[in-house]
Amino acid sequence: MDRIELIRRLNGVLLDEMPAYRGQAAGFPDDLPGQRRLLRSLMNLRPPMPLEREFLAMQDALLCAERAERGVVDAGLLPVTAGDPRLALWQGDITRLRADAIVDAGNDALLGCFCPCHGCIDNAIHSAAGLQLRDECSRIMRAQGHPEPAGRAKLTGAYNLPAKYVLHTVGPVVRGRVTERDRRELSSCYRACLELAAEHGLQTVAFCCISTGEYHFPNEEAAEIAVKTVAGFLRAPTSVRKVIFNVFKDLDAHIYRRRLGADQPSEAGA
Repeated sequence: MDRIELIRRLNGVLLDEMPAYRGQAAGFPDDLPGQRRLLRSLMNLRPPMPLEREFLAMQDALLCAERAERGVVDAGLLPVTAGDPRLALWQGDITRLRADAIVDAGNDALLGCFCPCHGCIDNAIHSAAGLQLRDECSRIMRAQGHPEPAGRAKLTGAYNLPAKYVLHTVGPVVRGRVTERDRRELSSCYRACLELAAEHGLQTVAFCCISTGEYHFPNEEAAEIAVKTVAGFLRAPTSVRKVIFNVFKDLDAHIYRRRLGADQPSEAGA
């Protein structure tokens, strides 16, 4: 089966599950880019439901092939900063990193982004991992019985990502000026993720820039809190041997490079 036929079959299964979207699906081009965008949209929209083995086999085959095409970056081999041999900086797509865990900044439902093809990190991670990730998150949240508070962490599998696990955390939403509570909650996100990683004996953890996008935490201050919290955590004995600050925007790359004194490798050079 060629790729476009595989994608069309996956789309057919999802539209059978969610027939309300058939009218909108008809507006997508019938070529490979159009059908692939439709698939991502439908995966983003799909609520947690039982997953059929045949669908998952097809989905996993597609996502694994796409992972290989994007290329995998070994977080353990990224150069460390001059100031601390346990810190590294890398600019690029976090879904390419082979690490023990990557960090996903989500909302308090902790189910991933339901907005089709949205540009947030939550959408990117769930889209590359596959629908199993939303299903596992749903089981965790049903058992918890309430929304996820800011500043905590949950651990799940990573499925079709090159990482072993995903650490999920909810950052503070800044409304107006940054408050002391915002600062405490952001620091707690980093600390909670590292504590949970250490509980599971993980050695390499890659952080995204928590709360700096849709949640409006100022980039400069967020980086200051991130670096200070991580460096403080690493002063005590821990299984965590390397923390990667993963940035996507040039603005964040500049901020972290200045704070860490690092010449970070980029996705283009990976």
